Amino acid sequence: MTSKRKSERRHPTGGHRSPSRTGWVAVTAGAVALAGGTWALVATGATGVSLVQTDPLTVQALRVDVLRELPHDTTAYTQGLLWRDGWLYESTGQYGDSRLSRIDAETGVVEQQVYTMPAFFGEGLAAVDDQLVMLTWKAERAFVYEADSFEQVRMFRYRGEGWGVCHDGDRRRLIMSNGSDTLTFRDPITFEERGSIRVTFRGRPLTQLNELECVSGVVYANVYQEEYMVVIDPESGRVTHQIDASGLLTDDEARGVDVLNGIAYDPTAETFYITGKDWPKMFEVRFVE
Repeated sequence: MTSKRKSERRHPTGGHRSPSRTGWVAVTAGAVALAGGTWALVATGATGVSLVQTDPLTVQALRVDVLRELPHDTTAYTQGLLWRDGWLYESTGQYGDSRLSRIDAETGVVEQQVYTMPAFFGEGLAAVDDQLVMLTWKAERAFVYEADSFEQVRMFRYRGEGWGVCHDGDRRRLIMSNGSDTLTFRDPITFEERGSIRVTFRGRPLTQLNELECVSGVVYANVYQEEYMVVIDPESGRVTHQIDASGLLTDDEARGVDVLNGIAYDPTAETFYITGKDWPKMFEVRFVE
């Protein structure tokens, strides 16, 4: 049996663990100027955050508010998750079992699938117009599929590992992670590199950045092998929020599963969908103070 990736990835340094449930910081709607020219963070609907300048060591704490649960394929080693036109799309990993799936967001039923060739370990997923871009882990290839037919139409090459990717539509760029503390910006049409930013958590590098979701100018990210997510300002690289996602599964449900991974945003309902690798459930949630 192919060993799972967690045996090859190390925990991030710096001791960034899940936040405690005490001392939650309120996020106030509206842009507010503070003394000394520092800016406060603000809330924008259910996304929980918007970007304005503030103390680089300040990280606000949020938690997951579960709205509903739906079933999730326990053979799906989730690498990427996104919402598009009322459907959920998921990319999964493992050699010989990597695939792209379309999922009914109401029932959790998989409606369509296509598998990659066995030599490729699937990774993150992003939507660009009518196409889906799926990364691979070590093969240095990104496959492009038509969103409706799942026909593969293109392939891009890149250097290094591929972990997570999301489409920042406001700035017409892809944002990609590779397991380090670096986010790379890429052209969504040519996949050429446009630059990069180092991510910091209270002034220290935050590595193991995994699945990504671009929402309203910020990046939501899973941190590999952690039970929290972070919100990143892609211009400064600073983590602005930490989201406690611990305790979503019962002890029985968590037996034999892998780590938290997968973030999708539904802009119509202003809710998120989150899950994990081989998890039996997916959750529709909001992130609250």
